[in-house]
Amino acid sequence: QVQYVESGGGLVQAGGSLRLTCVVSGSTFSNSAIGWYRQAPGEQRILVAAISSGGNTNYADSVKGRFSISRDNVKNTAYLQMNSLKPEDTGVYYCSVYPPYLGIWGQGTPVTVSS
Repeated sequence: QVQYVESGGGLVQAGGSLRLTCVVSGSTFSNSAIGWYRQAPGEQRILVAAISSGGNTNYADSVKGRFSISRDNVKNTAYLQMNSLKPEDTGVYYCSVYPPYLGIWGQGTPVTVSS
């Protein structure tokens, strides 16, 4: 069964940067589109960024120009580089297949941006 393991979150001041990592196992990673999702306290999980198997990317309007998603098909790993972080970026970040039709999620990695 596919598994997602996220890491790299933490506490950072506004304007700072973090790089999130997602290691995927149990699936044909290279053939799958991957998404990074955020769930803020009391809110629904939303898509932040996605990358196709061919490397095409799309981003939520709120993070365009600040976040960058990438993938390494040899390492079965996806990344989310987050720059110029804002307090509204706070939440737990998850990765999963895009769209998340499998309904399988990792434990997530928490990101807190202080003002």
